[in-house]
Amino acid sequence: MVETFQETLWRLATLDPEVVAIAWLSLRVSLTAVAIGTLLGVPAGALLGVAAFHGRGPLVGLLNALMGLPPVVIGLILYLLLSRSGPLGSFGLLFTPGAMIAAQAVLVTPLIAALSRQVVADAEGHLGEQLRSLRLPAWRRAATLVYDVRFSLVTALLAAFGRAISEIGAVLVVGGNIAGHTRTMTTAISLETQKGDLSLALALGLVLIGLVVAVNAAAAALRAYAMRAYG
Repeated sequence: MVETFQETLWRLATLDPEVVAIAWLSLRVSLTAVAIGTLLGVPAGALLGVAAFHGRGPLVGLLNALMGLPPVVIGLILYLLLSRSGPLGSFGLLFTPGAMIAAQAVLVTPLIAALSRQVVADAEGHLGEQLRSLRLPAWRRAATLVYDVRFSLVTALLAAFGRAISEIGAVLVVGGNIAGHTRTMTTAISLETQKGDLSLALALGLVLIGLVVAVNAAAAALRAYAMRAYG
């Protein structure tokens, strides 16, 4: 155990190229997936939070249920779609970072949409009557409320980032865990633990924890600064 910790610290202190490459790929894939999820999920959730239409209740229930999508099942479905015999096989995305981004985006978009809907719906309870008195269409009311609660939406994005970067099932299925190409921190930790390279697995685990803590700290600091600056 002592030797493992020594090797782990050495890998981190010397910025082991393998650790850096795996961490960078994981970060790039997860941030891209969260960005896609934000572009799709925030507007959809905001509209669902302010619009009134028949069937809205079941749709909200379905959206909440989608937050618990099993990652390995999503990976399997995307594998079938992206395989050579699948409808999207001609794009050649299977076992590439693009497929991993797609898998994580599918997982985080419902989460972002559901949390955004709740935040916007709460804000609509306070400002909705005033906005409706201005005869604004639903999309304008949704956009106004999103801007008003933009700092609160940071929590939704952080939750999405945490789920994306710690995900293993879907990215393992569609990425293939190929060394130097599609190996993320979570898939590498699992593999290296089975191989017995505990120092590499532990180094990647510490980096993963460090990234999550750093991103949350940076977001909290940015949110605090923005609230002080803009009220």
